[in-house]
Amino acid sequence: MAHPAFAPSNVALITGAASGIGLAIARLCASHGMKLLLTDINGALLAEVARTFTVPVEAVEMDVGDRGAWSLVKGKVDTVFGGRVDLLVLNAAIAPTVAWEDVDAFRKLFETNVFGVLNGIAEFLPVLRDRPDPAARAIVIVGSKQGITNPPRNPAYNASKSAIKSLAEHLSFDLRATPVSVHLLVPGWTYTGFMVAVGITEKPAGAWTGDQVAERMAEYMKKGQFYIVCPDNDVTEETDNKRIAWAAGDLIEGRPALSRWREEWADRHKEFMEK
Repeated sequence: MAHPAFAPSNVALITGAASGIGLAIARLCASHGMKLLLTDINGALLAEVARTFTVPVEAVEMDVGDRGAWSLVKGKVDTVFGGRVDLLVLNAAIAPTVAWEDVDAFRKLFETNVFGVLNGIAEFLPVLRDRPDPAARAIVIVGSKQGITNPPRNPAYNASKSAIKSLAEHLSFDLRATPVSVHLLVPGWTYTGFMVAVGITEKPAGAWTGDQVAERMAEYMKKGQFYIVCPDNDVTEETDNKRIAWAAGDLIEGRPALSRWREEWADRHKEFMEK
């Protein structure tokens, strides 16, 4: 049995669906006979992908950071799917490395990664929350381990995903007495379009596929779990848990920020991980 949102003829709205994890989730939904509304900023690739499905599909080229574009998506939901959404997957994101001095690049990243999620919630929360029937529906927000353990070298991306984690937690709490479940999907190392964009044309052995992430998502949604943290072929669940615990320990124990990556803390971190 799957989460009840994965029911035949239910409607899934998925952002960033032309490739990677978004496309994998779309395939998972299609395997359950769901109808799909797929969005992506890459309209040509999205149109190509949409033709591969046998279930009803609507493809909308859009920038999730553009608030006005969401009203167009809502119009498509109203006219094609009778105003119904059962599964909302807010997945679209960008991950450039941004210099501290490049405030415009910070803003663009936040517009996509944070406000792209907020725009989707603002537009479709009433659709899911206020529907009068008691049928279960779900919102999945795609975060990142970088928003939890906060590794150095990309503060803009990490901060955006940390914000997403906090927003998802609050949304889950606020919807606790409704038929809408909320889930934070936290992929591990996953072979996606981000890797292809930087010239990695074959999946590294250590990385999961998008399909593996989608399957993990479905498994933990069925269990009713909010945090869906994915391992990969190199990093186990135990290692993830220890890294998360160490990061929290910086605050609790008064260690310097990001101590895991500081040379003077290397031996103590190694000892902690080997316990």
